[in-house]
Amino acid sequence: MPVKVLVVDDSGFFRRRLVEIFEADPRLTVIGTANNGQEAIDKVQSLSPDVVTMDYEMPVLDGISAVVNIMELKPTPVLMFSSLTHEGAQVTLDALEAGAVDFMPKNFEDISRDSAVVKHTLVERVLTVARTRLPGARGPVAALAPRAAPKPIVTERGVIIPRARKRVSLVAIGTSTGGPMALQAVLSKLPKDFSAPLVLVQHMPAAFTGAFAERLNNICQISVREAQDGDRLEAGLALLAPGGKQMMVDSRNGGCVRILDGDERLNYKPSVDVTFGSASKCYPGKVLSVVMTGMGVDGREGSRMLKSSGSKVWIQNEESCVIYGMPMAVEKAGLADEILDLDHIGERIAREVS
Repeated sequence: MPVKVLVVDDSGFFRRRLVEIFEADPRLTVIGTANNGQEAIDKVQSLSPDVVTMDYEMPVLDGISAVVNIMELKPTPVLMFSSLTHEGAQVTLDALEAGAVDFMPKNFEDISRDSAVVKHTLVERVLTVARTRLPGARGPVAALAPRAAPKPIVTERGVIIPRARKRVSLVAIGTSTGGPMALQAVLSKLPKDFSAPLVLVQHMPAAFTGAFAERLNNICQISVREAQDGDRLEAGLALLAPGGKQMMVDSRNGGCVRILDGDERLNYKPSVDVTFGSASKCYPGKVLSVVMTGMGVDGREGSRMLKSSGSKVWIQNEESCVIYGMPMAVEKAGLADEILDLDHIGERIAREVS
């Protein structure tokens, strides 16, 4: 049965273009269009689409207000369209916080100059968003049990107290679709005196990572900023990989990051695999890594390298993921040391580092 799409945009040309692209694929069917936010709310309730594509700037009611109302009245996966500008980034982050699942650039040339690639990308993204799990749609979360103290080992020579676990020298987190809100949930639970540096990789355009880092910095007790080449790794500081670049960990100068253009053959810029792989070489056995919500398999090979060096690999559980692609790839490869609900990851990181 085709996925039912509601297209919302005040531009008649853009609506027609999207309808043309979606209707050309047998997996999708457009069941309606709307030219303002209020009409979108009404049609979501009357037509029950599987997914909504949403513009921001519209008459009567803007896109963010429409998303808020849709999530309250009839929760439905929403894909936002936005401009790849600093202002567009702020709007998109507001939309994600309101409940939108994902976003795409409204200027199709920002996706690709190849029209076939644009059509394929749009259709696949809509199909993916339609299959996502919305916030609040999961069941109850089990309480986090307190960690038991290590049991002493009794030998013929008496009692031996187990060694303390290895000190965490670096926390590395990788995520994609659903990641902005997941990172916000995790990092906001870390204390101001957090005693390890962090590196963050979120699949996001270059115009968005600076605004996202600013937002995280404003709501978290730790410091967060977009990484620049040569930035030192410091306790209580999270460095976010800049969009369109690769971030590598370097152990020289007391620990820093290197920001590079990277290999064009890599699908993701930034890539979780690149950052995790470099961290495994610089801090063998001393990295706590977490792979969270996102589509694809980025992070699996980096996790393999971390695991081989003796470091820990945690993943977000399926129930709390928007998309269980990246964590599932790590789990299926047999690399996950722990599988945690999103509500518990921040607290567990804080306990592990302390």
